[in-house]
Amino acid sequence: MRNILGLDLGTNSIGWAVVNEDNIDGKKFLKGIDCAGSRIIPMDAKTLGDFDKGNSISQTAERTRLRSIRRLIERSHLRRARLHRVLMEMDWLPSHYAQHIDRYGNFINNQEPKIAWVKDTDNRYRFLFIESFNEMLDDFSARYPELSEHGLKIPYDWTIYYLRKKALEKPVSKFELAWILLNFNQKRGYYQLRDNEEEEESGKRTEYFSLTVTDIIADSEEKSSKGTWYTVILENGWSFRRSFNNKPDWIGKTKDLIITTDIDKYGNPVVDKEGNVKRSFRAPNENDWTLIKKKDRSRYRKFTQDCR
Repeated sequence: MRNILGLDLGTNSIGWAVVNEDNIDGKKFLKGIDCAGSRIIPMDAKTLGDFDKGNSISQTAERTRLRSIRRLIERSHLRRARLHRVLMEMDWLPSHYAQHIDRYGNFINNQEPKIAWVKDTDNRYRFLFIESFNEMLDDFSARYPELSEHGLKIPYDWTIYYLRKKALEKPVSKFELAWILLNFNQKRGYYQLRDNEEEEESGKRTEYFSLTVTDIIADSEEKSSKGTWYTVILENGWSFRRSFNNKPDWIGKTKDLIITTDIDKYGNPVVDKEGNVKRSFRAPNENDWTLIKKKDRSRYRKFTQDCR
């Protein structure tokens, strides 16, 4: 006599049973079932659809992902509640904001007010830090008069970046400092860290430069289908080669350039056999505005970048 395990494998269930096999007079017989059962694997419609497509996914991995999200949210709420308790103890929170916070630092009934906006008796919202906003407008007009003349409208939310810069050099009110601390508490610089990691992984460093052309030298007088190749020499000694039908009138003029430098795993520039740093040069386009703003090179830099 021996035992036989039978399995019924389905997409989201497994059935099993154990039977006994006996040999009587040279013939095999199944005598009976010792035990049987089934296991149902809970799967939603999306998971079943992915399984039918051949994309298997572990339910444990999915639960771990969701649990990690819940932990991040919980830690964010706990970090904010602790800061609320400290600010309330020092009386640094505006009354319209503090009245929605309990003694544990959590929002009452999950009603989160805006610290910079006060609701008046006529149910209209008023910006609390209007004086700092006007200071920002004056500073903006002094720095960028050509943009102010076009009637550029500046949102109230930009005031937080002006206060962050102002607090480094001049006194600010306790309510303004509380707004700055809550802003730091909510956004802790993940974008900058991610940007650095992407540069290290890609092995290239892209930068924006505004450089003056000092000389243009023709490599050869012979013209090809692409024109004549010229070496453009910049004020800092860098140079690059381009083909033109006619020699460009760039000498003494400032050119905006996006320069990509190859870097090794230690962040050092990569050099070729002749000892020259490997760089590529190109003109900026509309997709490079974020890079230009971050490098802070031209006179049309965003005011928010200055405040940071």
